[in-house]
Amino acid sequence: MKRSKFLKLVSMGAIGTSAFGLTGLAKALDNTKPTGQKMPVLFSSHGNPMDIPVPHYGNPFNSYLGNLGKEIKSKYDVKAILVVSAHWCTKGSYVNILSSPKTIYDYYGFPDNYYTIKYPAPGSPEFAKKVANGIGEIDTTTEWGFDHGNWPMLMHMFPEADVPVFQLSLNYDKPAQYHYDLAIQLKKYREQGVLIIGSGALVHNLRLAIAKMRTGDQSIYGWETEFDEWVKNKIDDRDVQALINYEKYKLGELAAPTPDHFVPVIYSMALADDEDEIRHTFTEMNPGFSNRSFIIESKK
Repeated sequence: MKRSKFLKLVSMGAIGTSAFGLTGLAKALDNTKPTGQKMPVLFSSHGNPMDIPVPHYGNPFNSYLGNLGKEIKSKYDVKAILVVSAHWCTKGSYVNILSSPKTIYDYYGFPDNYYTIKYPAPGSPEFAKKVANGIGEIDTTTEWGFDHGNWPMLMHMFPEADVPVFQLSLNYDKPAQYHYDLAIQLKKYREQGVLIIGSGALVHNLRLAIAKMRTGDQSIYGWETEFDEWVKNKIDDRDVQALINYEKYKLGELAAPTPDHFVPVIYSMALADDEDEIRHTFTEMNPGFSNRSFIIESKK
């Protein structure tokens, strides 16, 4: 899909740059002290919308998310969660500063009960403003909420909805290198109690996935596994430059015909320090999709 066409599709959620701005003085006011505990970083698939209300015992991915959330809560004092979602693409980079973000149902054609589910976690305007103040390329907005790259994942990971959550948009006009350079600047917030989650998919070809669904064929094409394995190897090798240039790989444009779902991988990888370990936590494949997820965590 051409970028111009995709931008048209997401324009209802896009935000122009003219209405927002922060002064140079405000950008210098990020003085939050480290908490003494370094938060992990996640990259996670957000799964199939059809599985949103399925109980953990009926869905391996939802069960995995539930267990991961329990593990994180048992080990870390998470002050806030920052989600870099594939489903919030904008012209410019924004963080949402709402104190009570709405639940957004950015999917279509599902049963009525899929549009009544709420994830009532509070927003984190305090941390969102600190991120905007601390990183010059990021501005604030109140024009968004929790989209389906966010709440369908978090409702299983943290069902109590007791951790404040805010989102960072993807500037769709910028190349992958821009996102990597921006993501590096988020590192310091790991030391301040912020759990950062890149939410997307290593493989996300919706057109070919739908083609399989229409025939009832649940077998993968085969190329999904090859690309997924290539990305896994680059992750394990810490070869971020190869990930930034994923479109140059022979299956890059087939596996990620639009960058929105792959770019969150780059955000998560940019946040890894040399002393961190990377653990692959879920590896299920579906036709046209990879649900591979991983955690970046300090060995200390």
